[in-house]
Amino acid sequence: MSRLTWLLVALIALLQYPLWLGKGGWFRVWDNSRQLEAQRAQNQTLEQRNAALDAEVRDLKSGLEAIEERARFDLGMIKNGEFFVQVPQVPKTPAQPSTRPSSAASTSTPPTSKP
Repeated sequence: MSRLTWLLVALIALLQYPLWLGKGGWFRVWDNSRQLEAQRAQNQTLEQRNAALDAEVRDLKSGLEAIEERARFDLGMIKNGEFFVQVPQVPKTPAQPSTRPSSAASTSTPPTSKP
């Protein structure tokens, strides 16, 4: 009876091989489902980007505000009668001493007068 048992175990193992490791096996199905989820996530981000671009194109086609905003910020244009004022910012360096009086000088006692 032991030969028959081993023969049945070997037959079951041979039948299980295509199920787990074959062309349409579970491992490939799991791998394909993982790839499908990754592709769906990528498609969702691309759809959001496309929706934003579509909204921007519709805004540029229909309204003058978007065109004016682009002209101002991207091209530096101004309207007639407007003045362009640019305020330069001076970068602060840590090596420069502070112009404020130190806290130790403000807490000192006032000088006394001699009679």
